[in-house]
This record gives sequence, structure tokens and C-alpha cells, in this order.
Amino acid sequence: MNDAACAKPAQGWLHGILHGDGATQRRAVAKAITLLESTRPDHRREADALLNALLPHAGRAFRLGISGVPGVGKSTFIEALGLHLIGLGHRVAVLAVDPSSSVSGGSILGDKTRMERLSTHERAYIRPSPSGGNLGGVAAKTREAMLVCEAAGYDVVIVETVGVGQSETAVAGMTDMFCVLQLPNAGDDLQAIKKGIMELADLVVINKADLDADAATRAQAQITSALRLLGLHGRPDTAHHDEALWHPRVIQLSALSGQGVAEFWRLVSEFRHLQQANGRWQVRRQQQAKAWMWERIDSGLREAFAQHPAVQDRLPALTAEVLAERVVASVAARELLEMFACTRPGSACRPSPSVFS
Repeated sequence: MNDAACAKPAQGWLHGILHGDGATQRRAVAKAITLLESTRPDHRREADALLNALLPHAGRAFRLGISGVPGVGKSTFIEALGLHLIGLGHRVAVLAVDPSSSVSGGSILGDKTRMERLSTHERAYIRPSPSGGNLGGVAAKTREAMLVCEAAGYDVVIVETVGVGQSETAVAGMTDMFCVLQLPNAGDDLQAIKKGIMELADLVVINKADLDADAATRAQAQITSALRLLGLHGRPDTAHHDEALWHPRVIQLSALSGQGVAEFWRLVSEFRHLQQANGRWQVRRQQQAKAWMWERIDSGLREAFAQHPAVQDRLPALTAEVLAERVVASVAARELLEMFACTRPGSACRPSPSVFS
């Protein structure tokens, strides 16, 4: 299929995203995200053209990252928040990432079932996607999917990560505000100060606080104290944590009853106003765009390396030598990288002699 034939469906989806209404628009958004997630080369070219066409219409939504351990109630909380926001006049898109099985590669994608009321609302759109083994708690195309939703007019885009614990830091690098959900009695103050997910949080929510009010109060006090000890406002990668403007807050909430949801959004709105007023909103978006570009470069280079004919020919034998402990892994890697670099069109270098020569 030639490029002109490929472009026709995407043009229809572009019109549906920008000018469609109701089910027509949601279908166009769903088709566009499916196209983005495709690994076919012709689909990738089509997706690139679609993204560039949507870019001028995106970027005006508020991007909210939600993370937390399994069982903390992320989906229940997001549904309660989404319905609250719709009541305030917002349109809400939820990009929910489900873990992919390391055995079968499959994913349950059950978030729409867990958000039954929100998923059927005409002012909401929920898209579950498999993580596909992608690290950081998000899917490979989550950033692209955010742009599609923003272009469709959703002014609040929520990214729900997989529940894997302290390593879900990627979502903090693609959203305007990063919130971590915790459980009462989930750990002491030493757990709270672990490096990683907690030090990137802009807001920490003690969910299910109604189950044990005393435990929730203790957890709130411990985490508040721990966040102060981290001294986040001095770290360059969390420069939006300025003690004079914003220090990470800790609140109690019950998503099931809706208690505390309004207060949560009040704090989110306060944070957003401060970030926009001091100019850090745009700086953060620019840094994220640059990081996104380099992430895709890294991904593209890895894919090109794996598919390179010379590398594919050499890899089995060299892998066998590494497994037999006749060649050091770092030496084998260097030979393959040199082979990849020196055999590409236009290369002026010459690969080093084989480790076997």
C-alpha cells in the first residue's frame, strides 16, 4: 500500500478528532491511538503525519499522573475525580496502563470495567493500553496518546500507571503534576523516604482513610515529615518543588465515598496556578518534550540495531561465546556496536578485528 492510500484513513480520523462529536469523535480518537501503537512501518509514517497535524491543537490540557501500589484504589479514585471534574464542566480523558504478562505477553485491560460510570459518560474517554514490558509504569505511546486526547478537546488528561511500586517515575516526566496514592498502614516513615517515586511526588494522597482514621493520620504525619527531610526543592530534576511556592502536600481521602475529592482538586488547581504564574509550567513542558525526543531516539536506535543484517548474522555465534564464557560480554557488545556503526550507509570507519581473529 502506498503512502497516499495509507493517508486516507488518517485524514478521516484527523477530521473526526478535531471536528467530530460524541461517539464519532471517540471512535476517531480510539482509531488514532491504535494507529500510534502499531509497529508496522507504513502505520508509523501515517501516525507521524497525524501527530504533526494534531500538534497545533494540543498542549492546552492539564496532564495529571496518578501512581500507587496495587490495591491502593487508583481506578476508584480516578472515577470519583473524573465525575467530579465533569460536574465542574471539564472533559476528562483517562489513559490507563495495565501490566503485560512476562509469560504470555497479554494484558487484561480491565480499567473500563472498574470505572463503569465514568466510561459511559459522554464527556469522558478511557483508553486502557498494555505496558508491553515498557519500564516506568507507562506504555510506549502514552505521550502520543495524550496529544490525541488534547487535540480532541479533553482539557484534563489523567495517566494511570501500572501498580508496581517505587519504580514508576516515567509518568512524572510526561505530566504537569504527579500524584502518588498510599494506603494507611502501608509502611513506616523509612518506607516513605525511599528514593524514587516518593521524591518526585507533587501531592501524596492517603486513600481509604475511612477504613482506619488513626492509621491514616499517622501515615499523613510520617510522610509529611519524610518529604521535608528529602529537601526536594534543592534537586535540579524536581525544581518545581520550591519551598517558597510549593512543597509536596499530603492529604487524606476516601475515593469510595468521595470524601476529600474536592479538596484534592483544589490543591491541584493551586499547584497549576503557581506553576503558570512563575513560568515553570512552560519550562517543564519543554524539558519533557526534549526528553521525549531522546527517548524515541534511544528506542529507534535499539530497534535499528536489532534489525541490522550484519548484527543479526553475528549475534547468535557471539552470544554463544559469551554464554560459554569465552568472550567477555562487554567485549562482545563493543564488537556488535562497531559492526552496526561501521556498516551503515555513508560510514567512513572500519570495524575492529573480530574477537575471534
